[in-house]
Amino acid sequence: MKNCLVVIPTYNEIENIEAIIRKVFSLSEPFDVLIVDDGSPDGTAQVVRRLQVEFSGRLHLLERKGKLGLGTAYLDGFRWAMPYGYEYFFEMDADFSHNPEDLVRLYYTCRDQEADVAVGSRYIKGVNVVNWPMGRVLMSYFAGVYVRFITGLSVMDPTAGFICYRRRVLEVLLQDRIHFVGYAFQIEMKFTCWKYGFQIVEVPIIFTDRTKGVSKMSTRIFKEAVFGVVQMKISSFFRHYIRPKSQEPYPKAVEASAEAE
Repeated sequence: MKNCLVVIPTYNEIENIEAIIRKVFSLSEPFDVLIVDDGSPDGTAQVVRRLQVEFSGRLHLLERKGKLGLGTAYLDGFRWAMPYGYEYFFEMDADFSHNPEDLVRLYYTCRDQEADVAVGSRYIKGVNVVNWPMGRVLMSYFAGVYVRFITGLSVMDPTAGFICYRRRVLEVLLQDRIHFVGYAFQIEMKFTCWKYGFQIVEVPIIFTDRTKGVSKMSTRIFKEAVFGVVQMKISSFFRHYIRPKSQEPYPKAVEASAEAE
């Protein structure tokens, strides 16, 4: 049975995609990779298709038409992968801002420490960010302070995007309704996990800003997070976070394979 899947959303990552894929496949633990590409005009998907010949059965590609948002990329990737029986699902950027070596540490945290969610945290031990301008560091750090103040969530890095989820977590969250698609998606996922009572453990990492390609961060995405947190908190007052006792089985993998290679 397959065990670990790394989901990597891409849009115009041709400068990074081959290197990140090869690095993941070189790790001491076996990880499969699913690239969710939003119609990159630079040929990112073509590079992935070429590499699928070399990494047959381990490298998968889900192509979408146009930029549909980070959150939906991850959710579509998780839904595509569930029928294949993976037990651990990872979120990771394509640009090496997340060190692929840390995938192993996140995996061990869930496997050996019984965490439900392992978060690669930039702020659990001071501020561990490299090559960011001070303004962006402060914006990111105080976004976490703001989120914790509004929601009561204790996670030091609620906007982090380097994460391992156990299968049982996604079986619940994929039946829920995750609203946000941008920066706030990461906050909403952690908040929802917390409300359902899943154990979240932060693992200290060093975040290094990309050296190739262009950042996808924008003012609009940041505003979604700022105002979305209040909306999310208010909505939570009218909900009951009770884990379903049973879930409908996911369809067999063969039925899901039409969307990806």
